[in-house]
Amino acid sequence: MIEIDIRKEDEFIKLGQALKKAGLVESGVDAKFVIQDGLVTVNGEVETQRGKKLHGGELVSYNGETVKIVR
Repeated sequence: MIEIDIRKEDEFIKLGQALKKAGLVESGVDAKFVIQDGLVTVNGEVETQRGKKLHGGELVSYNGETVKIVR
């Protein structure tokens, strides 16, 4: 499992940014397409909003990888 830390000065990280930071996609454009295509889940539910705000504790899954968002 990959862990992504939200910067202390930020309240949240957006879903597309989290995928990119975890190295699961190469660019924001790639993130946009995989999210829009319904290939990403947040806490087991398909999420289609690239700008979905993640505040910590969420589990994001894509392409067989799981990312834990840490506050």
